[in-house]
Amino acid sequence: MCIGVFFLALGDAVAKWLGEVHSPLQIIFFRTLISLPLIALLAHFSGGLRKLGTRRPGMHAVRGLIYTGTMVFFVVGLTLLPLAEATAIAFVAPLFVTLLSVPLLGERIAPPVLAASLVGFVGVLVVVRPGEGAFHIGTLSMIAAALFYALMMITARRYGAREHLWAMVFYVTLVPFIVTAVSLPWVWQMPQLWHWAGFIASGVLGVAATVFITLAFRFAPAAIAAPFDYTAMLWAVILGWWFWGEMPDIWVWVGSVLIVGSGIAVAYYDRRTTLKRRPTS
Repeated sequence: MCIGVFFLALGDAVAKWLGEVHSPLQIIFFRTLISLPLIALLAHFSGGLRKLGTRRPGMHAVRGLIYTGTMVFFVVGLTLLPLAEATAIAFVAPLFVTLLSVPLLGERIAPPVLAASLVGFVGVLVVVRPGEGAFHIGTLSMIAAALFYALMMITARRYGAREHLWAMVFYVTLVPFIVTAVSLPWVWQMPQLWHWAGFIASGVLGVAATVFITLAFRFAPAAIAAPFDYTAMLWAVILGWWFWGEMPDIWVWVGSVLIVGSGIAVAYYDRRTTLKRRPTS
């Protein structure tokens, strides 16, 4: 899980760097262009390309469009915010999943989970400090990315048991590739030599992160693996300082502690309730 999260953080840093010159649509196009054959190759070695078959193309199209929105808003937020601040705001996504699972999945939220989620949203307010003026467009973009990502996770929870993992991953990557390919003529900028290396690295890092995080959730209960996602904050601080000289202020640290603490509390509570519901496990 830690290795996968490190690859994600490194990919975010590459996207932030590329976003200083190139459109988010062009960044997403090259990332998905490189990711698709790698995903197909992994599917081939995991049981054959038949794993990519599906009976729900409409569902995959909707999830792909949601993921397109996630990536566009995320890259915009990365280019406009310090890396650590953007990462801290993105951590609100699991809390969105918790709250949206009530109206969209009919699940119930236990009072401790609800309280922890509210603490996490307070942490986001501490990070963005809306009292200092209108929300920055980068802040709004990152919150929108977290919301779209939560919707994608909820659809995965709803349909994931009926579809193979690699089909879910392949089609959610194929749709943004098609969307960005259509829009590419309007945003195209010829990459310089080192930008080509960045585009390739972005795609490879994304697939590598997916593989390692998938392995983490395969070998460990989600409540144990999920909290290690917050190691991304450490890498965001290091990479932001190293490449852009960014150093989070005290409020970003305070808000991050609230967000991370709430996420770990939710994961811990879910683990305890899961063990109570499935004692034989």
